[in-house]
Amino acid sequence: MGENKRRMLAGDWYLPDDPELALESQRRAELCARFNAPGVGDPGERLAVLGQLLGSVGEGVRIRPPFHCDFGYHISIGPRTFVNFGAVFLDAAPVTIGADVQIGPNVQLLTPTHELDPQRRRQGWEKAVPVTIGDNVWLGGGVIVCPGVTIGADSVVGAGSVVTRDLPPGVLAVGNPARVVRSLGRSTD
Repeated sequence: MGENKRRMLAGDWYLPDDPELALESQRRAELCARFNAPGVGDPGERLAVLGQLLGSVGEGVRIRPPFHCDFGYHISIGPRTFVNFGAVFLDAAPVTIGADVQIGPNVQLLTPTHELDPQRRRQGWEKAVPVTIGDNVWLGGGVIVCPGVTIGADSVVGAGSVVTRDLPPGVLAVGNPARVVRSLGRSTD
């Protein structure tokens, strides 16, 4: 393993323009292209591609194409999770998604962050911080989850929200930046 990849995996500053990472990105691009190809009608075929692409895929996971990621092997998805069209999971660090999660269309889970110093940013330095989505979370359409964020179990994030900080379990959060607007109690149906 090269120094740059070791630094990325350790959560340190690294240069993504690296031959070893480029090879892994090429592998990811080929698998994503197979998954996203029009005319792939067999759900088993798509699931097999996900098994090769992602770190782990729970039973009953459904992801609608197109789906895009950085590497794939840093992504772990729990059972019965549904990911709608247009998901982008940038997984330079781990992206962990729990069981029974509902992810709306065009949701972005972003682990990379860039240098604030202009010279280092121009040189291309970045690092990545894990994103964690708890069990039974619902992310509405167009939600963006920023690097390092954890969303607690049973929470709901409203469409178009940008989550810049951790959210506790069992809350409704909306806006940019997302703010908790209320606690979600158990249904009494």
